[in-house]
Amino acid sequence: MAEHEQSRPKRAFDHRLKRMREHGLKPEFRVDESDAQKNRYINCGWGRLVFANTYQNTADLVDVLRNERADRRDIAFYVRDPHVLVGSAPQELFLDPSHTFRLNLSTYRPARSRRKGFTVRRLSSRSDAEAVNELYISRGMVPVPPEFFWSDLDPRSITVLVAEEEETGAIVGTAMGVDHGRATNGADRGSSLWCLAVSPQARFPGIGEALVRRTAEVFKGKGAPHLDLSVLHDNDLAIGLYEKLGFDRVPYFTVKRKNTINEALFAGPAMEDKLNPYATIIVNEARRRGIQAEIIDAEGGFFRLNYGGRSVACRESLSEFTSAVAMSICDDKATTRRIVQRAGVEVPNQTLAGETDDLAAFLEKHGSVVVKPARGEQGKGIAIGLTELDDVLKAVDVARTYSNDVLVEEFVTGQDLRLVVIDYRVVAAALRKPAEVTGNGKSTIQELIDSQSRRRSAATGGESKIVVDDEVHRCLAAKGYDLGDTLKEGQTLAVRRTANLHTGGTIHDVTGETHHTLIEAAIKAARAIEIPVTGIDLMVKDPRQPEYRFIEANERPGLANHEPQPTAERFVDFLFPLSVPQPVRTTLHRAGT
Repeated sequence: MAEHEQSRPKRAFDHRLKRMREHGLKPEFRVDESDAQKNRYINCGWGRLVFANTYQNTADLVDVLRNERADRRDIAFYVRDPHVLVGSAPQELFLDPSHTFRLNLSTYRPARSRRKGFTVRRLSSRSDAEAVNELYISRGMVPVPPEFFWSDLDPRSITVLVAEEEETGAIVGTAMGVDHGRATNGADRGSSLWCLAVSPQARFPGIGEALVRRTAEVFKGKGAPHLDLSVLHDNDLAIGLYEKLGFDRVPYFTVKRKNTINEALFAGPAMEDKLNPYATIIVNEARRRGIQAEIIDAEGGFFRLNYGGRSVACRESLSEFTSAVAMSICDDKATTRRIVQRAGVEVPNQTLAGETDDLAAFLEKHGSVVVKPARGEQGKGIAIGLTELDDVLKAVDVARTYSNDVLVEEFVTGQDLRLVVIDYRVVAAALRKPAEVTGNGKSTIQELIDSQSRRRSAATGGESKIVVDDEVHRCLAAKGYDLGDTLKEGQTLAVRRTANLHTGGTIHDVTGETHHTLIEAAIKAARAIEIPVTGIDLMVKDPRQPEYRFIEANERPGLANHEPQPTAERFVDFLFPLSVPQPVRTTLHRAGT
Protein backbone atom coordinates (compact mmCIF):
# COMPACT_ATOMS: atom_id res chain seq x y z
CA MET A 1 0.00 0.00 0.00
CA ALA A 2 1.50 3.36 -1.00
CA GLU A 3 1.65 6.03 1.65
CA HIS A 4 -0.50 8.45 -0.30
CA GLU A 5 -3.16 5.73 -0.58
CA GLN A 6 -3.06 5.22 3.15
CA SER A 7 -3.74 8.92 3.72
CA ARG A 8 -7.00 8.98 1.70
CA PRO A 9 -9.23 7.76 4.57
CA LYS A 10 -7.69 10.37 6.85
CA ARG A 11 -8.30 13.18 4.34
CA ALA A 12 -11.91 12.05 3.93
CA PHE A 13 -12.34 11.87 7.70
CA ASP A 14 -10.81 15.33 8.21
CA HIS A 15 -13.10 16.77 5.54
CA ARG A 16 -16.21 15.27 7.16
CA LEU A 17 -15.05 16.44 10.59
CA LYS A 18 -14.59 20.01 9.30
CA ARG A 19 -18.05 20.06 7.67
CA MET A 20 -19.74 18.77 10.85
CA ARG A 21 -18.00 21.35 13.02
CA GLU A 22 -19.12 24.08 10.61
CA HIS A 23 -22.71 22.93 11.18
CA GLY A 24 -22.31 22.78 14.95
CA LEU A 25 -22.56 18.99 15.17
CA LYS A 26 -20.75 16.88 17.76
CA PRO A 27 -18.30 14.65 15.88
CA GLU A 28 -17.84 12.17 18.70
CA PHE A 29 -21.41 10.94 18.07
CA ARG A 30 -21.73 11.37 14.34
CA VAL A 31 -18.29 10.63 12.76
CA ASP A 32 -17.00 7.10 12.10
CA GLU A 33 -13.24 7.23 12.60
CA SER A 34 -12.64 3.55 11.85
CA ASP A 35 -11.53 4.04 8.23
CA ALA A 36 -8.85 6.51 9.27
CA GLN A 37 -7.58 4.12 11.94
CA LYS A 38 -7.16 1.03 9.82
CA ASN A 39 -3.94 -0.37 8.34
CA ARG A 40 -1.68 2.30 9.80
CA TYR A 41 2.06 2.70 9.42
CA ILE A 42 4.53 5.57 9.58
CA ASN A 43 7.70 6.18 7.59
CA CYS A 44 10.64 6.55 10.00
CA GLY A 45 13.34 6.99 7.36
CA TRP A 46 15.08 3.69 8.10
CA GLY A 47 11.85 1.93 7.17
CA ARG A 48 8.20 1.85 8.15
CA LEU A 49 6.87 1.18 11.62
CA VAL A 50 3.77 -0.89 10.88
CA PHE A 51 1.10 -0.91 13.58
CA ALA A 52 -0.02 -4.52 13.25
CA ASN A 53 -2.76 -3.97 15.84
CA THR A 54 -4.59 -1.77 13.27
CA TYR A 55 -4.72 -4.55 10.66
CA GLN A 56 -7.79 -6.81 10.77
CA ASN A 57 -6.78 -8.88 7.76
CA THR A 58 -3.56 -10.93 7.85
CA ALA A 59 -3.27 -10.78 4.06
CA ASP A 60 -3.19 -6.96 4.18
CA LEU A 61 -0.37 -7.08 6.73
CA VAL A 62 1.61 -9.53 4.59
CA ASP A 63 1.13 -7.30 1.54
CA VAL A 64 2.41 -4.17 3.28
CA LEU A 65 5.53 -6.03 4.46
CA ARG A 66 6.10 -7.37 0.95
CA ASN A 67 6.25 -3.79 -0.31
CA GLU A 68 9.31 -3.03 1.82
CA ARG A 69 12.01 -1.09 -0.06
CA ALA A 70 15.26 -2.94 -0.75
CA ASP A 71 17.36 -0.58 1.36
CA ARG A 72 14.95 -0.20 4.27
CA ARG A 73 13.93 -2.25 7.31
CA ASP A 74 10.18 -2.35 8.02
CA ILE A 75 8.97 -3.46 11.44
CA ALA A 76 5.53 -4.90 12.19
CA PHE A 77 4.93 -4.08 15.85
CA TYR A 78 2.17 -5.38 18.17
CA VAL A 79 1.51 -8.50 16.09
CA ARG A 80 -1.41 -10.33 17.74
CA ASP A 81 -0.82 -13.80 16.33
CA PRO A 82 2.78 -13.97 15.06
CA HIS A 83 2.51 -17.69 14.31
CA VAL A 84 -0.40 -17.03 11.95
CA LEU A 85 1.32 -14.10 10.23
CA VAL A 86 4.64 -15.91 9.72
CA GLY A 87 2.80 -19.08 8.69
CA SER A 88 1.08 -17.08 5.94
CA ALA A 89 4.44 -16.30 4.29
CA PRO A 90 7.13 -18.47 5.93
CA GLN A 91 9.65 -17.89 3.13
CA GLU A 92 9.35 -14.12 3.45
CA LEU A 93 8.68 -13.30 7.11
CA PHE A 94 10.21 -14.24 10.46
CA LEU A 95 9.47 -13.67 14.14
CA ASP A 96 12.00 -11.15 15.44
CA PRO A 97 13.98 -12.51 18.44
CA SER A 98 13.30 -9.39 20.49
CA HIS A 99 11.46 -8.60 23.71
CA THR A 100 9.02 -5.72 24.09
CA PHE A 101 9.39 -3.53 27.17
CA ARG A 102 6.96 -0.88 28.42
CA LEU A 103 7.42 2.14 30.69
CA ASN A 104 4.29 3.36 32.49
CA LEU A 105 4.52 7.12 31.98
CA SER A 106 1.86 7.89 34.59
CA THR A 107 4.21 6.68 37.34
CA TYR A 108 7.53 7.64 35.68
CA ARG A 109 9.60 10.22 37.54
CA PRO A 110 12.40 12.24 35.89
CA ALA A 111 15.96 11.99 37.17
CA ARG A 112 16.80 14.29 40.06
CA SER A 113 20.01 15.58 38.50
CA ARG A 114 21.18 16.09 34.93
CA ARG A 115 24.21 14.24 33.58
CA LYS A 116 27.14 16.58 32.90
CA GLY A 117 29.46 16.92 29.92
CA PHE A 118 26.75 16.63 27.26
CA THR A 119 23.35 18.04 26.34
CA VAL A 120 20.32 16.20 24.95
CA ARG A 121 18.35 18.21 22.41
CA ARG A 122 16.26 17.78 19.28
CA LEU A 123 17.91 17.22 15.90
CA SER A 124 18.07 20.62 14.26
CA SER A 125 20.56 20.74 11.37
CA ARG A 126 21.88 18.84 8.39
CA SER A 127 25.15 18.21 10.22
CA ASP A 128 23.10 16.64 13.04
CA ALA A 129 21.47 14.35 10.49
CA GLU A 130 24.84 13.32 9.04
CA ALA A 131 26.18 12.61 12.54
CA VAL A 132 23.09 10.51 13.35
CA ASN A 133 23.66 8.43 10.21
CA GLU A 134 27.28 7.85 11.22
CA LEU A 135 26.04 6.57 14.57
CA TYR A 136 23.50 4.31 12.85
CA ILE A 137 26.18 2.84 10.58
CA SER A 138 28.62 2.36 13.47
CA ARG A 139 25.97 0.29 15.25
CA GLY A 140 24.94 -1.79 12.24
CA MET A 141 21.67 0.11 11.82
CA VAL A 142 20.02 1.33 8.62
CA PRO A 143 20.98 4.92 7.68
CA VAL A 144 18.29 7.44 6.85
CA PRO A 145 18.25 9.52 3.64
CA PRO A 146 19.29 13.01 4.88
CA GLU A 147 16.43 14.70 3.04
CA PHE A 148 13.96 12.66 5.10
CA PHE A 149 14.66 14.78 8.17
CA TRP A 150 13.69 17.95 6.30
CA SER A 151 11.08 16.85 3.76
CA ASP A 152 9.25 13.78 5.04
CA LEU A 153 9.50 13.74 8.81
CA ASP A 154 6.44 15.03 10.68
CA PRO A 155 7.87 16.52 13.90
CA ARG A 156 4.47 16.11 15.56
CA SER A 157 4.67 12.34 15.02
CA ILE A 158 8.42 11.64 15.22
CA THR A 159 10.88 13.14 17.68
CA VAL A 160 14.61 12.73 16.94
CA LEU A 161 16.94 13.51 19.82
CA VAL A 162 20.71 13.87 19.82
CA ALA A 163 23.27 13.98 22.62
CA GLU A 164 25.92 16.63 22.01
CA GLU A 165 29.21 16.93 23.90
CA GLU A 166 29.29 20.43 25.37
CA GLU A 167 33.03 20.91 24.91
CA THR A 168 33.55 19.53 21.39
CA GLY A 169 30.07 19.77 19.84
CA ALA A 170 30.35 16.13 18.74
CA ILE A 171 27.10 14.17 18.41
CA VAL A 172 27.65 11.08 20.57
CA GLY A 173 24.14 9.65 20.88
CA THR A 174 20.69 9.62 19.34
CA ALA A 175 17.19 8.24 19.85
CA MET A 176 13.92 8.37 17.92
CA GLY A 177 10.47 8.51 19.49
CA VAL A 178 7.13 7.88 17.74
CA ASP A 179 3.77 9.32 18.83
CA HIS A 180 1.32 6.49 18.18
CA GLY A 181 -1.72 8.70 18.61
CA ARG A 182 -0.66 10.92 15.70
CA ALA A 183 0.57 7.99 13.60
CA THR A 184 -2.64 5.94 13.95
CA ASN A 185 -5.25 8.71 14.20
CA GLY A 186 -5.95 7.64 17.75
CA ALA A 187 -6.17 3.88 17.19
CA ASP A 188 -3.22 3.51 19.56
CA ARG A 189 -2.58 6.15 22.24
CA GLY A 190 0.90 5.09 23.27
CA SER A 191 4.41 5.93 22.12
CA SER A 192 7.61 4.03 21.36
CA LEU A 193 11.39 4.44 21.38
CA TRP A 194 13.58 3.36 18.45
CA CYS A 195 17.16 3.67 17.22
CA LEU A 196 18.89 4.31 20.53
CA ALA A 197 22.59 4.56 19.63
CA VAL A 198 25.61 5.81 21.58
CA SER A 199 29.04 6.37 20.07
CA PRO A 200 31.77 3.98 21.25
CA GLN A 201 34.01 7.08 21.38
CA ALA A 202 31.74 8.84 23.93
CA ARG A 203 33.73 10.22 26.86
CA PHE A 204 30.90 10.61 29.36
CA PRO A 205 28.73 8.01 31.09
CA GLY A 206 24.93 8.01 31.11
CA ILE A 207 24.28 9.14 27.52
CA GLY A 208 21.93 6.24 26.71
CA GLU A 209 20.02 6.72 29.95
CA ALA A 210 19.67 10.46 29.32
CA LEU A 211 18.28 9.88 25.81
CA VAL A 212 15.72 7.33 27.08
CA ARG A 213 14.67 9.65 29.91
CA ARG A 214 14.26 12.65 27.61
CA THR A 215 12.16 10.57 25.20
CA ALA A 216 9.96 9.46 28.09
CA GLU A 217 9.56 13.05 29.27
CA VAL A 218 8.59 14.24 25.76
CA PHE A 219 5.74 11.73 25.51
CA LYS A 220 4.69 12.04 29.14
CA GLY A 221 4.24 15.75 28.38
CA LYS A 222 2.04 14.82 25.42
CA GLY A 223 -0.18 12.68 27.62
CA ALA A 224 0.85 9.28 26.26
CA PRO A 225 0.12 6.52 28.80
CA HIS A 226 3.24 4.48 28.07
CA LEU A 227 6.52 4.25 26.15
CA ASP A 228 7.31 0.92 24.45
CA LEU A 229 10.48 -0.41 22.86
CA SER A 230 11.81 -3.57 21.23
CA VAL A 231 15.23 -4.94 22.24
CA LEU A 232 17.11 -8.07 21.15
CA HIS A 233 16.68 -10.83 23.70
CA ASP A 234 20.44 -11.17 24.32
CA ASN A 235 21.26 -7.46 24.65
CA ASP A 236 21.83 -7.73 28.38
CA LEU A 237 23.36 -4.26 28.80
CA ALA A 238 20.39 -2.52 27.18
CA ILE A 239 17.85 -4.66 29.03
CA GLY A 240 19.61 -3.87 32.31
CA LEU A 241 19.33 -0.15 31.56
CA TYR A 242 15.62 -0.38 30.69
CA GLU A 243 14.81 -2.38 33.80
CA LYS A 244 16.74 0.13 35.91
CA LEU A 245 14.55 2.92 34.49
CA GLY A 246 11.33 1.03 35.34
CA PHE A 247 10.47 -0.71 32.05
CA ASP A 248 8.60 -4.02 32.33
CA ARG A 249 8.50 -6.76 29.73
CA VAL A 250 5.11 -7.10 28.00
CA PRO A 251 3.81 -9.90 25.71
CA TYR A 252 3.85 -8.14 22.33
CA PHE A 253 5.65 -9.46 19.26
CA THR A 254 7.51 -8.10 16.27
CA VAL A 255 7.65 -9.57 12.75
CA LYS A 256 10.06 -8.54 10.00
CA ARG A 257 10.76 -9.46 6.41
CA LYS A 258 13.64 -11.73 5.47
CA ASN A 259 16.15 -9.47 3.74
CA THR A 260 19.91 -8.96 3.71
CA ILE A 261 19.70 -6.34 6.47
CA ASN A 262 17.92 -8.75 8.82
CA GLU A 263 19.93 -11.81 7.78
CA ALA A 264 21.75 -12.16 11.10
CA LEU A 265 18.38 -12.42 12.89
CA PHE A 266 16.93 -15.30 10.88
CA ALA A 267 19.95 -17.11 9.39
CA GLY A 268 20.50 -19.11 12.54
CA PRO A 269 22.78 -18.76 15.55
CA ALA A 270 26.15 -17.12 15.25
CA MET A 271 29.21 -19.30 15.02
CA GLU A 272 29.91 -20.91 18.36
CA ASP A 273 33.58 -19.98 18.43
CA LYS A 274 34.05 -16.51 19.89
CA LEU A 275 36.23 -14.36 17.64
CA ASN A 276 37.61 -10.94 18.49
CA PRO A 277 35.97 -7.90 16.83
CA TYR A 278 38.67 -7.67 14.12
CA ALA A 279 38.01 -11.20 12.90
CA THR A 280 34.26 -11.06 13.55
CA ILE A 281 33.68 -8.05 11.26
CA ILE A 282 35.29 -9.94 8.36
CA VAL A 283 33.57 -13.28 9.01
CA ASN A 284 30.17 -11.57 9.32
CA GLU A 285 30.66 -9.76 6.01
CA ALA A 286 31.69 -13.03 4.34
CA ARG A 287 28.67 -14.92 5.70
CA ARG A 288 26.35 -12.16 4.46
CA ARG A 289 27.61 -12.93 0.94
CA GLY A 290 27.18 -16.67 1.26
CA ILE A 291 30.92 -17.28 1.74
CA GLN A 292 31.57 -20.27 3.98
CA ALA A 293 33.59 -19.46 7.12
CA GLU A 294 35.52 -22.08 9.05
CA ILE A 295 37.08 -21.10 12.38
CA ILE A 296 40.61 -22.47 12.68
CA ASP A 297 41.50 -20.98 16.07
CA ALA A 298 39.11 -18.49 17.64
CA GLU A 299 41.46 -17.27 20.34
CA GLY A 300 44.12 -16.33 17.81
CA GLY A 301 41.65 -14.87 15.28
CA PHE A 302 42.39 -17.52 12.60
CA PHE A 303 39.70 -18.55 10.10
CA ARG A 304 39.33 -19.87 6.56
CA LEU A 305 36.93 -18.52 3.91
CA ASN A 306 35.69 -20.66 1.00
CA TYR A 307 33.83 -19.45 -2.08
CA GLY A 308 33.63 -20.46 -5.73
CA GLY A 309 36.52 -22.92 -5.59
CA ARG A 310 38.84 -20.47 -3.78
CA SER A 311 39.94 -21.05 -0.19
CA VAL A 312 41.79 -18.36 1.78
CA ALA A 313 43.15 -18.66 5.31
CA CYS A 314 43.28 -15.45 7.36
CA ARG A 315 44.25 -14.13 10.72
CA GLU A 316 41.96 -11.13 11.04
CA SER A 317 42.99 -8.90 8.08
CA LEU A 318 46.21 -10.84 7.42
CA SER A 319 45.64 -13.28 4.55
CA GLU A 320 47.62 -15.67 2.41
CA PHE A 321 47.97 -12.86 -0.13
CA THR A 322 50.42 -11.03 2.15
CA SER A 323 53.82 -12.59 1.55
CA ALA A 324 56.19 -13.71 4.28
CA VAL A 325 58.70 -11.17 2.97
CA ALA A 326 56.23 -8.30 3.36
CA MET A 327 55.39 -9.51 6.86
CA SER A 328 59.09 -9.64 7.73
CA ILE A 329 59.57 -6.08 6.51
CA CYS A 330 56.67 -4.79 8.63
CA ASP A 331 57.87 -6.76 11.64
CA ASP A 332 61.21 -4.94 11.62
CA LYS A 333 60.52 -1.22 11.99
CA ALA A 334 64.07 -0.24 11.03
CA THR A 335 63.81 -2.20 7.78
CA THR A 336 60.37 -0.74 7.09
CA ARG A 337 61.75 2.76 7.50
CA ARG A 338 64.66 2.17 5.10
CA ILE A 339 62.46 0.67 2.39
CA VAL A 340 59.77 3.37 2.43
CA GLN A 341 62.40 6.11 2.65
CA ARG A 342 63.99 4.84 -0.58
CA ALA A 343 60.52 5.05 -2.15
CA GLY A 344 60.36 8.77 -1.36
CA VAL A 345 58.25 8.63 1.80
CA GLU A 346 59.14 11.19 4.51
CA VAL A 347 60.51 9.55 7.68
CA PRO A 348 61.80 10.87 11.06
CA ASN A 349 65.45 10.52 12.09
CA GLN A 350 66.17 7.27 13.88
CA THR A 351 69.01 5.33 15.51
CA LEU A 352 69.49 1.91 17.05
CA ALA A 353 69.81 2.05 20.85
CA GLY A 354 73.42 1.31 21.74
CA GLU A 355 76.08 3.20 23.64
CA THR A 356 74.91 5.72 26.23
CA ASP A 357 77.06 8.49 24.72
CA ASP A 358 75.45 7.96 21.32
CA LEU A 359 71.98 8.11 22.85
CA ALA A 360 72.91 11.30 24.71
CA ALA A 361 74.12 12.91 21.47
CA PHE A 362 70.93 11.88 19.62
CA LEU A 363 68.78 13.25 22.45
CA GLU A 364 70.72 16.54 22.53
CA LYS A 365 70.27 16.95 18.78
CA HIS A 366 66.51 16.40 18.77
CA GLY A 367 65.50 17.49 22.28
CA SER A 368 62.70 14.92 22.56
CA VAL A 369 62.64 11.28 21.41
CA VAL A 370 60.51 8.16 21.09
CA VAL A 371 61.75 4.77 22.29
CA LYS A 372 60.16 1.66 20.80
CA PRO A 373 60.91 -2.02 20.19
CA ALA A 374 62.17 -2.74 16.67
CA ARG A 375 59.61 -5.56 16.62
CA GLY A 376 56.20 -5.55 18.20
CA GLU A 377 52.62 -4.33 17.87
CA GLN A 378 49.68 -2.75 19.71
CA GLY A 379 51.88 0.01 21.16
CA LYS A 380 53.59 -2.29 23.64
CA GLY A 381 56.91 -1.04 25.05
CA ILE A 382 56.67 2.39 23.43
CA ALA A 383 57.63 5.56 25.34
CA ILE A 384 56.98 8.96 23.78
CA GLY A 385 58.28 12.48 24.30
CA LEU A 386 61.29 11.64 26.49
CA THR A 387 63.59 14.59 27.20
CA GLU A 388 65.87 13.21 29.95
CA LEU A 389 68.65 10.69 29.34
CA ASP A 390 67.75 8.65 32.46
CA ASP A 391 64.18 8.26 31.17
CA VAL A 392 65.50 7.20 27.76
CA LEU A 393 67.73 4.53 29.32
CA LYS A 394 64.86 3.19 31.45
CA ALA A 395 62.54 3.12 28.42
CA VAL A 396 65.18 1.23 26.43
CA ASP A 397 65.29 -1.43 29.16
CA VAL A 398 61.50 -1.78 29.05
CA ALA A 399 61.45 -1.95 25.24
CA ARG A 400 64.09 -4.73 25.31
CA THR A 401 61.57 -6.96 27.11
CA TYR A 402 59.60 -6.94 23.82
CA SER A 403 62.47 -6.96 21.31
CA ASN A 404 66.25 -7.38 21.46
CA ASP A 405 66.69 -4.41 19.14
CA VAL A 406 65.35 -1.04 20.31
CA LEU A 407 64.91 2.08 18.20
CA VAL A 408 65.28 5.67 19.35
CA GLU A 409 63.51 8.08 17.08
CA GLU A 410 63.11 11.82 16.68
CA PHE A 411 59.87 12.85 18.41
CA VAL A 412 57.56 14.41 15.83
CA THR A 413 54.68 16.40 17.28
CA GLY A 414 51.27 16.16 15.70
CA GLN A 415 48.33 13.84 15.32
CA ASP A 416 48.42 10.09 14.78
CA LEU A 417 46.79 9.23 11.43
CA ARG A 418 46.02 5.61 10.49
CA LEU A 419 45.33 4.92 6.80
CA VAL A 420 43.96 1.49 5.87
CA VAL A 421 45.22 0.41 2.45
CA ILE A 422 43.54 -2.52 0.68
CA ASP A 423 44.61 -3.57 -2.81
CA TYR A 424 46.68 -0.37 -2.96
CA ARG A 425 43.71 1.90 -2.36
CA VAL A 426 43.09 3.87 0.82
CA VAL A 427 39.70 2.72 2.10
CA ALA A 428 39.72 4.53 5.47
CA ALA A 429 41.64 7.26 7.26
CA ALA A 430 41.22 7.94 10.95
CA LEU A 431 42.85 10.02 13.64
CA ARG A 432 43.84 7.94 16.63
CA LYS A 433 43.68 9.91 19.84
CA PRO A 434 45.31 8.90 23.14
CA ALA A 435 43.19 7.85 26.09
CA GLU A 436 41.89 10.77 28.15
CA VAL A 437 39.62 11.29 31.12
CA THR A 438 37.32 14.14 32.13
CA GLY A 439 37.06 15.24 35.73
CA ASN A 440 33.88 15.51 37.78
CA GLY A 441 35.37 17.28 40.80
CA LYS A 442 35.02 14.16 42.95
CA SER A 443 36.78 11.13 41.48
CA THR A 444 40.54 10.60 41.48
CA ILE A 445 42.40 10.18 38.20
CA GLN A 446 42.73 6.47 38.97
CA GLU A 447 38.95 6.19 39.46
CA LEU A 448 38.31 8.12 36.25
CA ILE A 449 40.68 5.83 34.36
CA ASP A 450 38.95 2.74 35.77
CA SER A 451 35.51 4.07 34.79
CA GLN A 452 36.59 5.14 31.29
CA SER A 453 38.40 1.84 30.80
CA ARG A 454 35.23 -0.11 31.63
CA ARG A 455 33.26 1.91 29.06
CA ARG A 456 35.93 1.48 26.39
CA SER A 457 36.08 -2.26 27.07
CA ALA A 458 32.29 -2.62 26.82
CA ALA A 459 32.17 -0.58 23.60
CA THR A 460 34.91 -2.61 21.88
CA GLY A 461 34.24 -6.14 23.06
CA GLY A 462 37.11 -6.03 25.52
CA GLU A 463 39.68 -4.91 22.95
CA SER A 464 40.32 -1.41 24.33
CA LYS A 465 41.39 -0.72 27.90
CA ILE A 466 43.48 2.01 29.51
CA VAL A 467 46.57 0.18 30.73
CA VAL A 468 48.14 1.89 33.74
CA ASP A 469 51.90 1.48 33.27
CA ASP A 470 55.08 3.58 33.25
CA GLU A 471 53.83 5.48 30.21
CA VAL A 472 50.76 6.65 32.17
CA HIS A 473 52.89 7.69 35.15
CA ARG A 474 55.29 9.63 32.87
CA CYS A 475 52.43 11.31 31.03
CA LEU A 476 50.78 12.42 34.30
CA ALA A 477 54.04 13.50 35.92
CA ALA A 478 54.90 15.70 32.94
CA LYS A 479 51.70 17.63 33.65
CA GLY A 480 52.14 17.73 37.43
CA TYR A 481 49.64 15.01 38.36
CA ASP A 482 49.57 11.54 39.86
CA LEU A 483 46.85 8.89 40.02
CA GLY A 484 45.56 10.08 43.40
CA ASP A 485 44.81 13.64 42.27
CA THR A 486 41.27 14.88 41.59
CA LEU A 487 40.47 16.77 38.40
CA LYS A 488 38.14 19.75 38.37
CA GLU A 489 34.71 19.25 36.90
CA GLY A 490 34.89 19.32 33.10
CA GLN A 491 38.71 19.28 33.01
CA THR A 492 40.06 16.90 30.34
CA LEU A 493 43.42 15.21 30.76
CA ALA A 494 45.26 12.85 28.38
CA VAL A 495 46.66 9.94 30.40
CA ARG A 496 48.76 8.39 27.64
CA ARG A 497 50.72 9.69 24.68
CA THR A 498 50.33 6.60 22.53
CA ALA A 499 47.04 6.42 20.65
CA ASN A 500 46.67 2.66 20.17
CA LEU A 501 43.14 1.32 20.52
CA HIS A 502 44.38 -1.53 22.73
CA THR A 503 45.60 0.93 25.37
CA GLY A 504 42.40 2.98 25.48
CA GLY A 505 42.82 5.23 22.45
CA THR A 506 39.88 6.29 20.31
CA ILE A 507 39.43 6.39 16.52
CA HIS A 508 37.83 9.28 14.61
CA ASP A 509 37.08 8.99 10.89
CA VAL A 510 38.62 11.68 8.63
CA THR A 511 38.54 9.81 5.32
CA GLY A 512 36.66 12.49 3.43
CA GLU A 513 38.96 15.32 4.51
CA THR A 514 42.42 13.72 4.29
CA HIS A 515 44.89 15.55 2.03
CA HIS A 516 45.77 13.75 -1.20
CA THR A 517 49.50 13.93 -0.34
CA LEU A 518 48.87 11.76 2.73
CA ILE A 519 46.79 9.33 0.67
CA GLU A 520 49.57 9.09 -1.91
CA ALA A 521 52.24 8.57 0.78
CA ALA A 522 50.29 5.64 2.26
CA ILE A 523 49.88 3.98 -1.15
CA LYS A 524 53.54 4.62 -1.98
CA ALA A 525 54.63 2.97 1.28
CA ALA A 526 52.36 -0.05 0.70
CA ARG A 527 53.71 -0.53 -2.83
CA ALA A 528 57.31 -0.22 -1.62
CA ILE A 529 56.70 -3.01 0.92
CA GLU A 530 54.58 -4.90 -1.65
CA ILE A 531 51.87 -5.53 0.90
CA PRO A 532 48.25 -5.54 -0.39
CA VAL A 533 46.55 -5.00 2.99
CA THR A 534 48.18 -2.74 5.57
CA GLY A 535 47.68 0.02 8.10
CA ILE A 536 50.03 2.93 7.45
CA ASP A 537 50.65 5.21 10.43
CA LEU A 538 51.65 8.81 9.78
CA MET A 539 52.27 11.67 12.17
CA VAL A 540 50.57 14.76 10.74
CA LYS A 541 50.02 18.38 11.69
CA ASP A 542 46.48 18.19 10.35
CA PRO A 543 44.88 15.53 8.11
CA ARG A 544 43.83 18.32 5.74
CA GLN A 545 47.44 19.47 5.26
CA PRO A 546 50.27 17.75 3.32
CA GLU A 547 52.97 17.68 6.04
CA TYR A 548 53.65 14.24 7.54
CA ARG A 549 56.24 11.75 8.80
CA PHE A 550 55.95 7.99 8.31
CA ILE A 551 55.84 6.07 11.61
CA GLU A 552 55.22 2.41 10.73
CA ALA A 553 53.29 -0.13 8.66
CA ASN A 554 51.05 -2.76 10.24
CA GLU A 555 50.64 -6.04 8.37
CA ARG A 556 47.42 -6.88 10.26
CA PRO A 557 45.42 -3.65 10.58
CA GLY A 558 42.22 -3.75 12.63
CA LEU A 559 39.26 -3.20 10.34
CA ALA A 560 36.74 -2.67 13.15
CA ASN A 561 36.01 0.81 14.56
CA HIS A 562 36.48 2.59 11.20
CA GLU A 563 32.77 3.29 10.71
CA PRO A 564 31.26 4.53 8.50
CA GLN A 565 33.96 3.33 6.09
CA PRO A 566 33.29 -0.16 4.63
CA THR A 567 36.68 -1.67 5.50
CA ALA A 568 35.49 -5.28 5.91
CA GLU A 569 33.52 -5.08 2.65
CA ARG A 570 36.60 -3.92 0.73
CA PHE A 571 38.71 -6.66 2.33
CA VAL A 572 36.27 -9.38 1.26
CA ASP A 573 36.05 -7.75 -2.19
CA PHE A 574 39.83 -8.14 -2.40
CA LEU A 575 39.79 -11.80 -1.34
CA PHE A 576 36.75 -12.81 -3.43
CA PRO A 577 36.07 -10.38 -6.31
CA LEU A 578 33.34 -12.64 -7.70
CA SER A 579 31.36 -12.34 -4.46
CA VAL A 580 30.65 -8.71 -5.31
CA PRO A 581 27.14 -8.49 -6.85
CA GLN A 582 27.28 -8.33 -10.66
CA PRO A 583 25.67 -4.85 -10.93
CA VAL A 584 28.33 -3.49 -8.56
CA ARG A 585 31.14 -5.18 -10.50
CA THR A 586 29.78 -3.71 -13.73
CA THR A 587 29.60 -0.22 -12.23
CA LEU A 588 33.17 -0.48 -10.90
CA HIS A 589 34.42 -1.73 -14.25
CA ARG A 590 32.80 1.19 -16.07
CA ALA A 591 34.33 3.60 -13.56
CA GLY A 592 37.74 2.07 -14.20
CA THR A 593 38.38 1.21 -10.53
